[in-house]
Amino acid sequence: MKNGKEYVLAIDNGTQSVRALVFDLDGQLVAKSKIEIEPYFSDEPGWAEQHVEYFWDNLCKACNGLWPQLAFPRSAIKSVALTTQRATVVNLDRDGNPLRPAIVWLDQRLEDRLPGMGIWQVLLTLAGEKETVRFFRSQAEAHWIKNRQPEVWEKTDKFLLLSGYLTYRLTGKYVDSVASQVGYLPFDFKRHKWAHALDWKWRALPIKRSQLPELVPAGSPLGVISELAAQQTGIPQGLALISAGADKACEVLASGCLTPDTGSLSYGTTATYNSTNTRYIEAIKHVPAYPAAIPGAYNTETIVQRGYWMVNWFKQQFGLHETRLAAQLGVETESLFDDLLKQVPPGAMGLIVQPYWSPGVRNPGPEAKGAMIGFGDVHTRAHIYRAIIEGLAYALREGKERLEKRSGHSIKTLKVSGGGSQSDEAMQITADIFGLTVERPHTYETSGLGAAINAAVGVGLYPDYATALEHMTHKGECFAPIAGNVRLYDELYKDVYLKMYDRLSPLYGSIRRITGYPY
Repeated sequence: MKNGKEYVLAIDNGTQSVRALVFDLDGQLVAKSKIEIEPYFSDEPGWAEQHVEYFWDNLCKACNGLWPQLAFPRSAIKSVALTTQRATVVNLDRDGNPLRPAIVWLDQRLEDRLPGMGIWQVLLTLAGEKETVRFFRSQAEAHWIKNRQPEVWEKTDKFLLLSGYLTYRLTGKYVDSVASQVGYLPFDFKRHKWAHALDWKWRALPIKRSQLPELVPAGSPLGVISELAAQQTGIPQGLALISAGADKACEVLASGCLTPDTGSLSYGTTATYNSTNTRYIEAIKHVPAYPAAIPGAYNTETIVQRGYWMVNWFKQQFGLHETRLAAQLGVETESLFDDLLKQVPPGAMGLIVQPYWSPGVRNPGPEAKGAMIGFGDVHTRAHIYRAIIEGLAYALREGKERLEKRSGHSIKTLKVSGGGSQSDEAMQITADIFGLTVERPHTYETSGLGAAINAAVGVGLYPDYATALEHMTHKGECFAPIAGNVRLYDELYKDVYLKMYDRLSPLYGSIRRITGYPY
C-alpha cells in the first residue's frame, strides 16, 4: 500500500444520481464518481417508473469512473456499503430477471380494488383504523401489480426494494439491510423483522414471505462482491458488503444524530426531520419510526413528501432566467436562487406557504393540498421562492415540536444535511424559524458517509459506532439565529401557519370530492 492508509467504499443510489464514494477513516471524501440519472419516466399521469437494469448499469458506470481517480491500490479499500432511495420496488422472476420496470417512490397511483381481510377487517374497523389501513393498502404497489398486471405478479418470485435488488446484483444473494425497509411491506417496525405470521399485514397485502429477502442488521455482512459483479463494477472480488440503510437513515447517522436531544433535518427531494431513539416512538400515530442505520435504534421521522422537490418545481415554473444564466456560467441553477432569497425580507412580506404538494395519511390527511396565502401586488417570484423555503422549515418545525411532546426530549442541537443545506440563506432561515443554532456536516455527501461509517464498523476498522462517529464526523459551518427574525417567524408560525391546515382542510375535502383529486 502506497501510504499505508485504509479506506471504505460507499455506493449511494439516490433519486437523481448514483455516486461511488471513497472515504478515509477520518471521514474525508478522497474520491467521487457521480452519474446523473433520470429519476423516472411516466407512461400515465402520476406514474413514476424506471427500468431496473438502468439502476445497475449506472451503478457500474459510477464505480468504473472512480478507479482512475485513486492514488492507491484498490486493495486499500477494506469494505463497501450500499445506500439507496427508499420505497422503490422491483419484481424479479425465479431467475432473477426483472419482470417490469421498478415503481419509484414518487409514483402516485393508488389501487381501489382491495380484497377483504376476514376477521382483521372487522377488528381494525372496530379499532377505528379502517381508513388508515385502507390508505396503506391502496398505496401498496403490490396490490396494483397483482390486480392490473396479474401475469407479472404470478411470475414474481422475489419482490424487493431497490436496495435488495442492488445487493442481489452485488452478491448474488437475496438479502437486504434491516434499515432499508421503508415501504408498503409486511415489516414489523418495532421488532425490526418481517411481521409475525399472524400479523394483519399479511392479510392486508398479497405478498408472501418467500418473495422477500433475508434481513441483516446495520453493520453486519450482507455477503461479498461476486466474481460477476467485480467484472462489471471493478470492485475487488470477495470484498465484504456491509449492511447500511436507506439514504435518510444514513444521513441521520452521518449527522452525528445518536441521541434524542439531537435533531437531524434533511433538505432532500423529500424533506425530513428525524431524531434517533432506543424506544419506538411515533411522531404521528400510524406513521412508523423507521429502523436507524445502527442496530436496535429507531429514527422517528416527520416527512414533507415533496420537500426540496419544490425547488425543482419552482425552477421549472419560474426559474427560466436562472436556468439560462447557470448554463452560461457552468453552475447549478439552484446556486443562483440564493440571490432571490436575499431580495426578500424574512416573512416574505406576509406570503405563507403550506407545503403539502403531496398528500399523506395523517396530518396532513390524504385530502391535503398545497397552499399560498397572503398575496398582494408587492409580491414577486422572489417572494414565492422565499415563502416556499420558509414553509418547508415551518412544516419541519411542527414535526420537531410534535416529536418533542411525544418523546419528552427537547432538541438542543440541530444538524442539517441534504442538497438544500448547501444554501447559506436557507440555513439562516432554518436557524431563525427553529430558534436554534444549526450546523451542517463537514461533507455534503452525508448519506454516503453514513454508509461508509457502517462499512468501517462492519469489518472492525472501528470497534463501535460511537468511536467511528468520533473519528469520521466533524463539525461544519454553524448558523446562529437572529433575534429579530426569530420573533417575526415565531409569530407567523404560531398565529398563521399552525392555523392554516385546520381552516383549509374542509376546503381541501370539497376539492377532493368535486374533482376526485387526490384520490
